[in-house]
Amino acid sequence: MPVVEKLIGIVGKTNVGKSTLFSAMTLIPVKIADHPFTTIEPNIGVAYVRKKCVHIELGLSTCNPRSGFCTRGFRFIPVKVMDVAGLVPGAHRGRGLGNKFMDDIRQADILIHVVDAAGSTDLDGNRVKPGTADPMKEVESILFEINEWFKNTIVRIWESKISRSIITAQNPLDIIYQNLSGLNIKRVHVIEAIRRVELESKHPKNWTISDVEEFSIALREVSKPIIIAANKADHSEARDNVKRLVEQYGRENVVPVSALAELILRKAAQSGLVEYTPGDSSFNIVNPRALTREQLRVLEMIQESVLKPYGSTGIQEILQRAVFDKLKLIAVYPVADESKLSDHAGNVLPDTYLVEKGTTVKELAYMIHTALGEGFLYAIDAKRKRRIGESYILEDNDVVKVVSTLSH
Repeated sequence: MPVVEKLIGIVGKTNVGKSTLFSAMTLIPVKIADHPFTTIEPNIGVAYVRKKCVHIELGLSTCNPRSGFCTRGFRFIPVKVMDVAGLVPGAHRGRGLGNKFMDDIRQADILIHVVDAAGSTDLDGNRVKPGTADPMKEVESILFEINEWFKNTIVRIWESKISRSIITAQNPLDIIYQNLSGLNIKRVHVIEAIRRVELESKHPKNWTISDVEEFSIALREVSKPIIIAANKADHSEARDNVKRLVEQYGRENVVPVSALAELILRKAAQSGLVEYTPGDSSFNIVNPRALTREQLRVLEMIQESVLKPYGSTGIQEILQRAVFDKLKLIAVYPVADESKLSDHAGNVLPDTYLVEKGTTVKELAYMIHTALGEGFLYAIDAKRKRRIGESYILEDNDVVKVVSTLSH
């Protein structure tokens, strides 16, 4: 079975709807309450990104996913998400549950920052009159806390470990990468961060603390990019705030969201009351008579205040943006039988792996099983009916069979 490797962290101040968003994504019931610090231990679950399934492209009538599912021609591929304790000002110094929060997010690959677009909570997460709090300040506050924690952590590691080892190191980049790998940092992240702050021509042993701090912020941006979920977008007070957020941070970094609307629709679909596929711009009521007047009113409100103005609840869209746009992952389908496009049990297109652009077919073999990678001979591109070598760079929606001397 495919291993879900990427981790999406859900962050934000307390009481902005993080747990509702997490529950809507995963349908895992979590404690949702109207007070700060409802979430203490991180909630971890599986959400799904949506992609047109390759079985449609290949003209097949169906497929048999072993993880995730396929419906109406869309493949829903699992990704891991984590909802952590809410942040308050001063969290990087340990205020509130700051230390625990920061420790929880160190393994995240990308962060979804849930913001109260309706302006109905202050910076400490306390309820205020909608429209009186400023979501822009909220974004700035949380970004500051995350960057300060990241910067302070890296400066501490730099001064205690890296600065000593780097003086005589033949490859200083490896020293930096190895000492920061506990923060889920990759070598390519280090290289890109150095390029961003224009420190390529300056040997790291000569970096000042100011250089290290600038590098740290760039490294956070590269290794843990942030995308904003402008939650409660269905509130009238949120409309102008969503526009302001988009103007300030870019349309590619802000998604209007109604986590509550998505949660209602998914639960209604789960109960057979409506037909709804996550990411759709509409839903169908299966039997109006089975719904109470209040339920019908809520569904009508979702249609009018969420789906019509925004095109969706935003939950599926923000997952798509995080995985495909920010992390730049592509989907590949390994098979055991290239002619039937199946595994040994006859399941058609059973697995989908989300891999980074630039991944080779041999690297995929190792992801499937170590033995496949170690005994790699060649692979077969099942769509184009051709043999490919170990250096072949996978493309989105590739279907491949790995041929190895070692079975798995």
